[in-house]
Amino acid sequence: MSGHSKWATIKHKKGAADAKRGKLFAKLIRQLEIAARGGGGDLDSNPTLRTMYQKARDASVPVDTIDRAIQRGTGDLEGVTYEEVTYEGYGPHGVAIFVDGSTDNRNRTGAEIRSIFSKAGGSLAEPGAVAWQFERKGMILVPAEVTEDELMLTAIEAGAEDIVPGDGAWVVTTDPHELMAVRDGLVEAGIATTSAELTMIPINLVELATAGEARGVLALIDALEDHDDVADTYANVDVPDDVAAELSAE
Repeated sequence: MSGHSKWATIKHKKGAADAKRGKLFAKLIRQLEIAARGGGGDLDSNPTLRTMYQKARDASVPVDTIDRAIQRGTGDLEGVTYEEVTYEGYGPHGVAIFVDGSTDNRNRTGAEIRSIFSKAGGSLAEPGAVAWQFERKGMILVPAEVTEDELMLTAIEAGAEDIVPGDGAWVVTTDPHELMAVRDGLVEAGIATTSAELTMIPINLVELATAGEARGVLALIDALEDHDDVADTYANVDVPDDVAAELSAE
């Protein structure tokens, strides 16, 4: 079992348990607006928007709320203009962290993100310092009840790159441009999916040998993800099975 698969499912469970509904909705709505602004409001011709639309629907964002966000993005409705931002840094134990977000005030957000890193014993780095340690991929979570043979055959035929067991779920990875095509292939075959989203998969991993070390990194990630301007965070960590079990039980 890869460290990424365990971290991905731990992170997914923790996010699902901790996220406040209103804050989650607000972040998804921003991402919809940005996607629509960058590629237009048509789901068929804008794959990024289609991915964000599905992510919002998976989170139970109302359709009319989604539609208004898209209209603000295309300029059909007035609204605050957000721009995409990324931040790179190092957390405790030398863990590389990549942050995706959006803001209407780049200077304010940058200063606040730097402060979060510093308070957690980490440091903000220059652009490009850690990005090379990650690959952007599509990630689909499928309930563990689905048999490996059934999932493998369908996912590979639909264009998936890899399938690994995670903590209570199968983790299906895809080329970022094939994410929704693979998800659609699974759904059409009657295979349920828990989520489908773009992610950053680490190339080189840092092992967190104890629950204490993992909690330190989680504390930084939680603080980052609690920030209104942060959409996603990614860390190049390897969590041993016993540590993952201890964290999952908390």
